[in-house]
Amino acid sequence: MKPVAGMVGKVCRNTMIVIVAGFALLASSWQIAAAPRFVISEHGSRGDGKTLNTLAIQGLIDRCATNGGGEVVVPQGAFVTGAIFLKQGVNLVIEKGGVLKGSQKTNDYPWINTRIAGLEMKWPAALVNADGVTGLKISGAGTIDGSGERWWREYWEARNSAPGRADPHFKIPRPRLVHIINATNVLVSGLTLKDSAFWNLQLTYCDGAEVRDVTIRAPITPIRAASSDGIDVDSSRNVLIEGCDIECADDAICLKSGRDADGLRVNRPTENVVIRNCRVGNAAGLVVIGSETSGGIRNVKVLNCRADEGCEEIVRFKTKIGRGGVVEDILYENITAKGTARVFSFNMNAFSTMWVPEEFNTPVPPEQGLPVFRNIVVRNLTAKDCESAGRIAGLTETPLRNLRLENVNVEARKGFVIENTVGLEFENVKLNGKVVKATAFTTMSRAER
Repeated sequence: MKPVAGMVGKVCRNTMIVIVAGFALLASSWQIAAAPRFVISEHGSRGDGKTLNTLAIQGLIDRCATNGGGEVVVPQGAFVTGAIFLKQGVNLVIEKGGVLKGSQKTNDYPWINTRIAGLEMKWPAALVNADGVTGLKISGAGTIDGSGERWWREYWEARNSAPGRADPHFKIPRPRLVHIINATNVLVSGLTLKDSAFWNLQLTYCDGAEVRDVTIRAPITPIRAASSDGIDVDSSRNVLIEGCDIECADDAICLKSGRDADGLRVNRPTENVVIRNCRVGNAAGLVVIGSETSGGIRNVKVLNCRADEGCEEIVRFKTKIGRGGVVEDILYENITAKGTARVFSFNMNAFSTMWVPEEFNTPVPPEQGLPVFRNIVVRNLTAKDCESAGRIAGLTETPLRNLRLENVNVEARKGFVIENTVGLEFENVKLNGKVVKATAFTTMSRAER
């Protein structure tokens, strides 16, 4: 057989015996030898939690790439570094007990051209960066630690001192933990990601990505992490997220596709996404659609996921007039939740106090700026001990269309608020043990039950 594209390792000719259906076959084949390993502690890096190792680690990545690829390995120890940039053929392995720990110095994260929160702009590089690679693997039982507290404090000080506590999201440049962009066939697995200064893992303009068995942590006390999304899928396609455990003080798993005029210019959707067997604790939302929707989001399945107490919202959709984009063909199935603030949250014109750089304030023509939400199914959802069943709200100009709730059982102190919906269907929907019918709501005006 031919070597798999993007596979790293030496190829050697070998003859072997293959057993197929009980028959022994003598076959000549290509086999892949173990990938070369470049252990950073053997090449100038010190895992003492103090020494800045950026140059040593980046130099080793560059050498690994020049020599045909392999694995750059972080062994046991705490290795402090600024931004590092993976290259084609170079995989990153962080072994058990190994920590890649982000420097707290701003200058250790150079400003680069990137996409942040739906806008293509310059922003500090992430701690771990990969651009334009194929067959990338970032894995291991170790930890990537963003040392984010210094930036969280800066963010909250700025917000608390701003008039009306306006969100200084773009005013406080902060490095993400891991950013992968323009990549194909990516695997991120096994790691713990913690204390990112900004988003933890962002996949941008990727085609074919798997995130498996990743643990993500960011605190809510003694200081709440800021802008600490767990996994952001940004204008990417053919993505699988499976077996992840997330407590991050912001959206746990979030699907995005661009903001306002700049997002409409890029016009790249997020599509063909499967999220399954994930658990979420303290977070703003379990699986969140938006609020950056300009390029569209479609064909998404959220399966067999659980939200524990501390997850604020379960089925969470958000966007804004002026953003545009079509969100369609979304399925949530076999979802359990307990102790959440709201089970459902659909908001097509979310209020925002966020400051945006002037160059991104280009007005969007009204016919392009109206978002569309349609063809959404929530099936087999059970939520207990919740504050509210939630709010389902479309726009008068573009109502929420064809939302179907099937086998939904909610226990909550407050009921549904529903407005501006068309084609709303309830089948076996119960609120506090009583069946609720969609016909009970006047869906082109505000209705509550």
